[in-house]
Amino acid sequence: MLSDQVKQIYNLLYKRSGPQKWWPGDTPFEVIVGAVLTQNTNWTNVEKAIANLKKAKVLSPEKLHTIKVDKLARLIRPAGYYNIKAGRLKNLIDWLFENYAGKLTALKTVATDFLRGELLSVNGVGPETADSILLYALERPVFVVDAYTARICSRHHLIDDGADYHQIQELFESNLPADVQLFNEYHALLVHLGKDFCKPKPKCQTCPLNKLPHHPFQ
Repeated sequence: MLSDQVKQIYNLLYKRSGPQKWWPGDTPFEVIVGAVLTQNTNWTNVEKAIANLKKAKVLSPEKLHTIKVDKLARLIRPAGYYNIKAGRLKNLIDWLFENYAGKLTALKTVATDFLRGELLSVNGVGPETADSILLYALERPVFVVDAYTARICSRHHLIDDGADYHQIQELFESNLPADVQLFNEYHALLVHLGKDFCKPKPKCQTCPLNKLPHHPFQ
């Protein structure tokens, strides 16, 4: 059964790699900023950008709401595409102030589906960024899909060729309990697998999943 495969993959990855302690961030707001900055770059670069924001003492909704976009761009330069990302961050924070007085606590009573729709309406926030914010910052049981997840699912024949974001998301959400910690850990484990083993040129012989009957190595 598909649900058994999905659960078996999680168990094998967790047994091999253990808890990933993801998403790193001191506050939910820091996680939100990181979700925008990590678009099209690696986490090491995001850490440098966030360190700049902390050093400048502007890593708060209030400070980033009032900061000039060109100054923000300079601070987040290590994350790449800094002018674009500065605009996207400002768009997201403007949305927070226009609709929720700049308070993340005001989001607690908002239904997840409605909140997801609002996030997706913000220019520069796509499904992966919106779902990362929902899961990692706001602790909503929404499964995050990225390129690693899609590649792994395709190679293990869990999805049809050409499956879109929402079809892949549905694969996990319909075959797992709606649990924030589980979704958090599972996605982080898939990212780890994609980075270290299931690369464009895969390392199948040493892959934690290479004993599965549907593994490409078999």
